[in-house]
Amino acid sequence: MEIEIYADVACPWCYIGKRRLEQALESYDGEVTVRYRPYQLDPSPVPEPRPLVEAIAARFGGKDRARQMFGHVTEVAAGVGLKLDFDRAVAANTFDAHRLVAWATERGRASETVDALYRAHFTDGVDVGSRDALAALAGEVGLDEAEARRFLDSDERVAEVSAELAAARQIGVTSVPTFVLAGKYAVTGAQEPETLLAALAEVERREAAD
Repeated sequence: MEIEIYADVACPWCYIGKRRLEQALESYDGEVTVRYRPYQLDPSPVPEPRPLVEAIAARFGGKDRARQMFGHVTEVAAGVGLKLDFDRAVAANTFDAHRLVAWATERGRASETVDALYRAHFTDGVDVGSRDALAALAGEVGLDEAEARRFLDSDERVAEVSAELAAARQIGVTSVPTFVLAGKYAVTGAQEPETLLAALAEVERREAAD
């Protein structure tokens, strides 16, 4: 079964959703192919790095409201073994990060690259809008850092990622994470592993019946 994950590396619930899916797959006996599809929560340019707390506060009614939101998601993330440090996080445009994932996918390092991006953004305070930082992350997962930087400085995958972002909107993806199972069935949100496992079993049953 193919599982397409529409997600943004600047989305903490997507980070949690990926981990919960991995937990679900530990108990799933079927064969699965996971594909990462790009989505941008905010495609606006970020000319200069700025603390994520400030960026979110400006959008959601002040720092107190932002910290309340961060506190809740940090607690949920800790429950699946993920450490989030919003005080270090830097607001970033993630378009190049999605390009890097596409490039890494061709080289068999998709999952590791996605994890590295989440960890960089949410734990280590790395600016994932920086091409230098992205190339360094590629090196950390066993890819060629210089080759990654040459790729990021080129126009490769710009059109493809733009088209995939448009396609996500066209098929009705409005929130992430969204998991599309077998190309037909959508599960939205960072669902519990048990819910995802039940969805996988139901889709398998329906596909077998067709």
